[in-house]
Amino acid sequence: MAYADRRRRRPRRWRLTVLWVALLGLGGWAAYEAWTWPQVAVLARRKPETTAFIERYREAQRAARRDDRVAWSWTPYARVSPHLKRAVLVAEDINFFSHGGFELSEVKSAVDRAIEDREMPRGASTITQQLAKNLWLSPSRNPLRKVKEAILTWQLERSLDKRRILELYLNVVEFGPGTYGAEAAARKYFGRSAVELTVEQAAQLAASLPNPTAWHPGESSPPYQRHVATILRRMARAEFLWKQI
Repeated sequence: MAYADRRRRRPRRWRLTVLWVALLGLGGWAAYEAWTWPQVAVLARRKPETTAFIERYREAQRAARRDDRVAWSWTPYARVSPHLKRAVLVAEDINFFSHGGFELSEVKSAVDRAIEDREMPRGASTITQQLAKNLWLSPSRNPLRKVKEAILTWQLERSLDKRRILELYLNVVEFGPGTYGAEAAARKYFGRSAVELTVEQAAQLAASLPNPTAWHPGESSPPYQRHVATILRRMARAEFLWKQI
């Protein structure tokens, strides 16, 4: 009987050992995440030194034995053309100034706009969500990454005002291969500063955001050109944005 009892206890001990190892692993992961978690609030007064997407691009360039330099130049909110602000808002998140970081109705709106404009539906991430992803995360769609994005989006919306969030976004988002931020993009594609962009130039830059590797000013891709035309139509209809930006 004693021998049989010992044999029954062994599987229980094995399960307890596995459980403790799992709990220790989870605790270690949680501690690591807490230790390395971004200090979101500092962005209210400090510009980022780099972004996750910039570093990802540089790493890929080095792996391919290519130059890893990027075009990136910070410019204040007031030095970005209001046309570009409007173009980005109508293209990516027209309700940006009225939501709290998440726009559940945007999924339906994305489909409605696609039907109206005869385009394929686009993603429904808000500008704040995109900023969180660009600054700290990756393009991966795994559930854990999405959870992190949601928490960081919540923190951004509660630590920064809307114009600061938009300023950060316009300064870090990719407008073409190795080209980040409005100022670098305006200089590269149009030979002028971001504040001097025209309506048409702003629409061309905003149209590159879904696919900056292939879509950017100078490209003759029909889908890209159709998207530019769509943004120009939306800008003409969204006069209310002048009061918000």
